[in-house]
Amino acid sequence: MVGIILATHGDFAKGILQSGSMIFGDQPNVAACTLQPSMGPEDIKKQMEDAIAGFENQDEVLIMVDLWGGTPFNQANGLIAGHEDRWAIVAGLNLPMLIDAYASRMTMDTAHEVAAQISGSGKEGVRIYPESLEPKKEEAVPAAAAAPQGAIPEGTVLGDGHIKIGLTRIDTRLLHGQVATTWTKMVNPDRIIVVSDAVAKDDLRKRMIIEAAPPGVKAHVIPIWKMIEVAKDPRFGETKAMLLFETPQDVLKAIEGGVDIKEINLGSLAHSTGKVVVTKAVAMGKEDVETFEKLIDKGVTFNVRKVPSDSPENMDEMLKKAKAELK
Repeated sequence: MVGIILATHGDFAKGILQSGSMIFGDQPNVAACTLQPSMGPEDIKKQMEDAIAGFENQDEVLIMVDLWGGTPFNQANGLIAGHEDRWAIVAGLNLPMLIDAYASRMTMDTAHEVAAQISGSGKEGVRIYPESLEPKKEEAVPAAAAAPQGAIPEGTVLGDGHIKIGLTRIDTRLLHGQVATTWTKMVNPDRIIVVSDAVAKDDLRKRMIIEAAPPGVKAHVIPIWKMIEVAKDPRFGETKAMLLFETPQDVLKAIEGGVDIKEINLGSLAHSTGKVVVTKAVAMGKEDVETFEKLIDKGVTFNVRKVPSDSPENMDEMLKKAKAELK
């Protein structure tokens, strides 16, 4: 695994390391190196040297710094001498860049590959709201794109005619940081589809979800009946989707309507009156337990974890605990 150094002025490196852990989980082979006002250049250089010496793989190292030309960058530049063929430095450290680095090194073997990948996500993470404040981009419009593109005719079969479900997740918070960054990077969907009758009627929540979508991925909020229609529509045969549900009851309705869901990632279920805490992220009531058991009877398997790097919880043990405490 590529080792990562976060080197910054002040405690920025420590803070962003903590933020990254909240979203992606604690990560091995990552170190925060800070340049304090009382320190000199050699001090942060020594921190970086010591951190690299503790990495499992010292051949592949990515150094992420806050400012191009600053002291952390200059000292990293000195360290990288002689290792340019394997090590890399990326300046402009921000949280989207760090999360992308965590996700990318799970599938990429070299620091150069990860560096090339995260430079784009760092820039895409800089956005403005209201969007009217965004600088206008001058884009050339290809001649072919000038003509209006009509909707795909009903009955058209794309691909094999079946929508691809890369991940189905139950999460009370629906689309939030952990989903928009970690799971989206792992699944690489074309669309994120929030399936909820309640949210589909709430214009404010719909707008917040659509705006929270990561760059390059469209987010949609639809009622359960619409998801059932989409699952049967052959025009979605080339679509890879990530489905997000608020409750297990909504998932059961979708499956009973014909949506082909074989595995569910259980991320979180919020605590409320009548529910018992089963894990730090999951609380269940009697109806939840009954619904999960119905899903299991239908052959659905469960992967219980908040982020990809977490160790999965045992669903059977969770249900036993919930039933014992709900008696």
